Amino acid sequence: MSKCSIGLLALSSLFLSGAAIAQEKIKVGVTATLEGTYTVLGEDGMRGHQTALNVLGKKVGDKELEFIVASTDATPDSAVRAVRKLIEQDKVQILLSPLSGDEGIAVKNFAKSHPGLTFINAASGAQETTYVDPAPNFFRYNMDGAQWQIGLGKYAYEEKKYRKIATVGEDYSFIYTQVFGLVLEFCGMGGQVTNRQWVPLGTKDFASVIAALPDDVDAIYLGLGGADAVNFLNQYQQAGGKAHLMGGSIMIDQTILSSKGNAKNALIGTIAASGQADTWEDPGWQKFVKAYQDAFPPNKRFPSPSLLATNYYNSTMALILALRQVNGDLSNNQAKYKEALAKIELDAPNGKIKLDSNRQAIGTNFVTEVVDDGKGALFSKVVKVIPNVNQTLGYDPAVFSKIGLPSRTVPECKKY
Repeated sequence: MSKCSIGLLALSSLFLSGAAIAQEKIKVGVTATLEGTYTVLGEDGMRGHQTALNVLGKKVGDKELEFIVASTDATPDSAVRAVRKLIEQDKVQILLSPLSGDEGIAVKNFAKSHPGLTFINAASGAQETTYVDPAPNFFRYNMDGAQWQIGLGKYAYEEKKYRKIATVGEDYSFIYTQVFGLVLEFCGMGGQVTNRQWVPLGTKDFASVIAALPDDVDAIYLGLGGADAVNFLNQYQQAGGKAHLMGGSIMIDQTILSSKGNAKNALIGTIAASGQADTWEDPGWQKFVKAYQDAFPPNKRFPSPSLLATNYYNSTMALILALRQVNGDLSNNQAKYKEALAKIELDAPNGKIKLDSNRQAIGTNFVTEVVDDGKGALFSKVVKVIPNVNQTLGYDPAVFSKIGLPSRTVPECKKY
């Protein structure tokens, strides 16, 4: 054999080995709200994702995980554009997406047109995403917005003795779901919700909203997040607002409690509910908080992970652990992988998580109260821990289905 032939064979072998190495990568697309009103949420979601990679690594057997990130702005169209780009241009095989409620409904529907791929919800929490016509290839390891409110209505009624409240919420599916959970429980106890105001995402002027708040209520529930929450608090303080406040899950969160300025101090004493609590003493939670803190300089993170960081961490954990269970086998339309995802139970930092038949999380919820640590930092303190919260909130499924889907007016304020 000539030296030329030997050289060509060697070169061919080199190219083939390089191709084989390239084929050993599993490509994962990740989306987050890295622009718009919820930018701060998306940024911390990505910190949670990176913390999971630091803890778990990016190897599955002899395969390397490659993550490609795309930005969204919390609108359904932006989420679908990002996911389509990741699939069609970047050729990802698994999606970790999306962050926000309306995005989740859109991506769930989009997933149905790509049955051979796997979609793992990153953090979105609208009820409809997994409750109505769920996609068999869409898995959600965080609870929905209503599950995250369990315990708050009862605590407000029994412990705080609130009897009448008003709500202010962003006008979209996730906050509808949050208010749904609150109203069911609070009104079921005998409380009244006398006024519900809805504002568009990205609202900058809350003057008319604040002026319309009733005076004859015991508390005002705020279902706001990101820049909307900060803008409301600044303007509410300037208007001399003094009412007791109650908070939704992304209102009483480090994305707001660590915001600049003094307006956030109006939240001290605010009761809320969420899928986590900053001061929980559980060793698994404390270990996660340290991993998050160690991963980023203090000026590049919050004092404690936000709910978005925790959700992205858990979703990334599920993605990797299930891949390891099947040794990275994505053959046959990823059938073995999807089966592993459906069955996996996470020992997550914020409590044990398993999926129901709709591939929706059953998990732990936390009733909290905002406290000052004495050094000027605000945290959510644990008031009560509620395990095994399912999507029908403990209602008989037949009864729950008759309540209707979360909206501006559903549920009615009554006992079901």
